[in-house]
Amino acid sequence: MAVQTLDDHIEVTPGVAGGKPRIAGRRITVQHIAIWHERLGMGADEIATEHDLQLSDVYAALAYYYDHREDIDASIREGEALAEAMRKETPSKLRTRLHGRDD
Repeated sequence: MAVQTLDDHIEVTPGVAGGKPRIAGRRITVQHIAIWHERLGMGADEIATEHDLQLSDVYAALAYYYDHREDIDASIREGEALAEAMRKETPSKLRTRLHGRDD
């Protein structure tokens, strides 16, 4: 029986998921796992169950995250900054409609 390693769980493929490290065979990135665990407080078993992953996949993603935390956190911040810039540049259609109503 072969022993799986971190390399069996995490892969980086140019053109898939923006070239970010992800669960092998899935489009769920290490960054997703880190956000769910660190920011949303989800446990590893909860993440695995909710996203149909092996628990070992989640722990491998977390190990990869902690080994590359600085780079992944920088990527998260860049994504948040981009989303904020887009929010400022693109007005919400709902908000525009609500503000255009006569009350």
